[in-house]
Amino acid sequence: MLIKFTGGTVYDPLNGVDGEVRDIYARDGRIVATPPPGTKIDAEYALGGRVVMAGAIDPHSHIGGGKVTIGRMLLPEDHQGHEVERTALLRSGCGHAVPSTMTTGYRYAEMGYTAAFEPAMLPANARQAHLEMGDTPMIDKGAFVMLGNDDFFLRALAGKKDFAFIKDYIAFTMHAAQAMAVKIVNPGGISAFKFNQRALNLDEKHEFYGVTPREIILTLARGMKELGVPHPIHIHGCNLGVPGSMHSTLATIRGAEGLPLHLTHIQFHSYGTEGDMHFSSGAPEIAELLNQTPNVSIDIGQIMFGQTCTASGDSMRQYGNTKSSNPKKWVVMDIECDNGCGVVPMKYRDKSYVNALQWAIGLELFLLIRDPWRIFLTTDHPNGAPFYFYPHLIRLLMDRTFRNEKLETLHPQAQAATILKTLDREYSLYEVAIMTRAGPARSLGLRDRGHLGAGAIADITIYEDNADREAMFKTPLFVFKSGELVVRNGRVVKVVAGATHVVRPDFDPGIERAVRDYFDRYHTVRLDNFRVSEQEIVDSNCGHTGGECGCVIAQPCGPRAA
Repeated sequence: MLIKFTGGTVYDPLNGVDGEVRDIYARDGRIVATPPPGTKIDAEYALGGRVVMAGAIDPHSHIGGGKVTIGRMLLPEDHQGHEVERTALLRSGCGHAVPSTMTTGYRYAEMGYTAAFEPAMLPANARQAHLEMGDTPMIDKGAFVMLGNDDFFLRALAGKKDFAFIKDYIAFTMHAAQAMAVKIVNPGGISAFKFNQRALNLDEKHEFYGVTPREIILTLARGMKELGVPHPIHIHGCNLGVPGSMHSTLATIRGAEGLPLHLTHIQFHSYGTEGDMHFSSGAPEIAELLNQTPNVSIDIGQIMFGQTCTASGDSMRQYGNTKSSNPKKWVVMDIECDNGCGVVPMKYRDKSYVNALQWAIGLELFLLIRDPWRIFLTTDHPNGAPFYFYPHLIRLLMDRTFRNEKLETLHPQAQAATILKTLDREYSLYEVAIMTRAGPARSLGLRDRGHLGAGAIADITIYEDNADREAMFKTPLFVFKSGELVVRNGRVVKVVAGATHVVRPDFDPGIERAVRDYFDRYHTVRLDNFRVSEQEIVDSNCGHTGGECGCVIAQPCGPRAA
């Protein structure tokens, strides 16, 4: 079946297309070159005056795993008033801060998103994470496996094991957990918390293993580069949410030694200690350094006002956040010898000095960092806000007048502590397409996603060109997933399954002997039960062989794109 999308205004940064009126063709789920004259067109959509982009990609959203399940269970009152009615097409669901799996898929698709990636999958909890992602319809998924706090890795680093041994362990873990990247959460800090350390700075030694966060970061960053994993090491740095965290963030960037790094939810790591409140913005200094450091990319983790639920493997920092929980309940727990978990409800208030300045810091970073290819639009769902706040965030970035009006409603001291009102920049549709499509696709190694060139999967989102950018991005006119119309006027019209993306770097299988012995000695599960098989995450009824629907797609390893 050949589909023609006629006369839309196309924004396709990976192919250098900036607001050009073009026709696009799709056949059998993929975009194809313009066919010869006279070719039969099976379906045509007249898009004159409409904006056409690839399906959006969220590179950092907590949508699967134990922490998400705990968040749903911890806040039953948060679901009330946010129920999704069962229809002939849709399953019932609920949830505001942490929507149910199916509601998550519906809401993403209804905003024009066709992929979202879970950034913190514990190896010991990988099976549950994949089952929850597999239950999330409409979108492609994948997950970043957590390393850097697990006992096996820390023993190897402390024992000065050969780098080849550590690199094999990284690759083995990615295979065993069916992961597409590797995440470090508070490097060494989750483990240090178990030994009663309450903080761990970049060059501070772990009390038991004697290694520093800097060593952990550089070792894993080098491993990812040499293994050829497309996405660089994904780092939740030291001292999240702590006044003064900007200094460890700056030191991490300076100490990268040229290795590719991705610093995630950097807003939470950009705080100074200036002023009477001893809480200030470090965004200008961090942005200035990032503008000079092309090997480092970031996502923001923008906070938005209202009720949400923070969910993180960073048990050290989440324990510190319990004093701010709203409502007053929380869960912080240990996970095997593997990692940790902390779930703390949070309500961000516009009349709070700290919350208001956090909001401003995220926007400062968006506006001060010049290269949109190295900055991705996230709220660290649900930590900064639920993901469906993205259209509002896009309007804040594209509309300076609207942004300043919102700023004037905030805590007066926070207004005085930010340079936000002096920043004239307004994002263009092309830059939004980079941040939400092309940039994440390139960073994650998704070669046939995030663009509209021939050979790409036909994930296509079409918007009315509305001057109110929030309304525009909230309610797409059409969304196509693999060439099938799945959303019309912001409502799901067909339910489909997305693919699961993995990366499988080569490794010496001899590493399994050491890992098996370790499991037999220390873990409560056998290695064979720990490993997630492909059969467990494949939808055998999807009917595709190319990974378009419910299948596993192994993205190739190799040198990272420039």
